[in-house]
Amino acid sequence: MSRYPRSADPVRSAAVVNEEIRDLWQRSDGCLSPDDEEEYQRLLVEWAAVTGGSTKSAA
Repeated sequence: MSRYPRSADPVRSAAVVNEEIRDLWQRSDGCLSPDDEEEYQRLLVEWAAVTGGSTKSAA
């Protein structure tokens, strides 16, 4: 099963996405694995879309 939402999935609130981000950081004890980093980036994009913001990756 894909971890990425399908376009038919309902839009989640910023609070729900933010809670997932917080849970991810807490679960990882502040050190994200490559899979966790992928999930974090996906969540940031989703959060930005919901809040009307943008994300910029640090290069």
